[in-house]
Amino acid sequence: MTAAHRLVFASRVLALILAVAVATPAFARPAPDSFADLAARLLPAVVNISTTQTLPSKGDQDGRGPDMPQFPPGSPFEEFFKDFLNKNRPGGQPQALPRHATSLGSGFIIDPSGLVVTNNHVIADADQITVTLQDDTSFRAEVVGKDSKTDLALLRIKSSKPLPFVRFGDSDKARVGDWVLAIGNPFGLGGSVTAGILSARAREINSGPYDDFLQTDAAINRGNSGGPMFDMDGNVIGINTAIFSPSGGSIGIGFAIPSNEAKPVIEQLQKYGHARRGWLGVNIQSVSDEIAESLGLDKPKGALIASVHDGGPAQKAGVQAGDVVLTFDGNPIADMRHLPRIVAETPIGKVVKVTVWRKRKELTLEVKVGELKDNVERATAATKQPPAPIGTAVKLLGLSVADLTPELRERYQLAEDSAGVVVTDVAKDGPAAEKGMRAGDVITEVAQEEVKTPADVVRKIDAATKAGRKSVLLLVDRQGDLRFYALKLGG
Repeated sequence: MTAAHRLVFASRVLALILAVAVATPAFARPAPDSFADLAARLLPAVVNISTTQTLPSKGDQDGRGPDMPQFPPGSPFEEFFKDFLNKNRPGGQPQALPRHATSLGSGFIIDPSGLVVTNNHVIADADQITVTLQDDTSFRAEVVGKDSKTDLALLRIKSSKPLPFVRFGDSDKARVGDWVLAIGNPFGLGGSVTAGILSARAREINSGPYDDFLQTDAAINRGNSGGPMFDMDGNVIGINTAIFSPSGGSIGIGFAIPSNEAKPVIEQLQKYGHARRGWLGVNIQSVSDEIAESLGLDKPKGALIASVHDGGPAQKAGVQAGDVVLTFDGNPIADMRHLPRIVAETPIGKVVKVTVWRKRKELTLEVKVGELKDNVERATAATKQPPAPIGTAVKLLGLSVADLTPELRERYQLAEDSAGVVVTDVAKDGPAAEKGMRAGDVITEVAQEEVKTPADVVRKIDAATKAGRKSVLLLVDRQGDLRFYALKLGG
């Protein structure tokens, strides 16, 4: 090979190396050789949490007194306990003795003064909480605040010297595939370190109204609850909370509360002793394909307002039932479950712009966010008589409707101020039955227009059919609970 050929060959190799270097993301991290240095730095700030709860004795519950402890046959303790129980038998019954339930969990120190973060379910209903450090030093802990909706709790321990602590990181920067480290107290085996990757984001596991979990394959077991999930910089990006496990052990599917969701709640627990959340004052539901088509939306998106609370922030701003919230304070609402979390995180008293979809066009409103108060949910359980075969049949919907007469109000136990037409029969295989409608439901609106008589319903359905609509939107009042149903026309 001549010198000229060698020069051309070398230049091509160099160009190839540069191309690969450019194509490789600069932020990609190689797999670590070891987690030992990181674990050694973080372990002192991770704590074991044990709780004790006093329960009524079994004798208190069933009237038989406490169970006899089980001893080997012939044990001298057997006779001792028999004598003891007999001597303490009031009215011929054994004396009820209190029982104690214990549980184990994990936590981590976020301040050298002794503030400890854990899960609410780890310390719920506990009479005594003990926090144990890595060096086996134990402290009695007091509850600073707790929040059941996000399953977070803040504890305080008092130490004569500053304690090791860790800091929250930015969970939004963590990417699927990034390495994570979990430390906790699985099955009571304190100071256990496991590693894995971030498997997924924004997981909903039906544990609460603000589900937005990080998923990891790092081994998480019972007792890891409340423990930290770290990134490779040693920052807490999640609080390990739940696992999916048919067997009860880790199968590589664990869930953690993102630090960006947890941090503001922890700050409020420290300041107020409870979480303070923004409140809009609405009941919402998902936008299905049928509802989107009925409302003229190009695709299912946003959160559909089913009802508006009297005197709430939404009502004062002009939000109406049937509106679809598309954006809130500049944040797009992809689906229903995003709205509660975004509203909850909004500062109380802040005036925000809300874009809604109303009568096939966008409308922007200004809402002053209120404060969410814990209310007792209304539960209605009414026993209804078998429906009588009366009413006007609306065959395209697969139901029959009638005027709200005193007899029907009594039959279906409807409120005196109920308005609309009552459903008296639902065809077994019709569109209404498919969506779960039933006799006793009161239809208040059809196609977002008020109806007062069965004739109004028939006219609205005929108009929707002539307009070529594939479905029609009904607003239904079920024992005071308002909800939209999109029914296929003749489907």
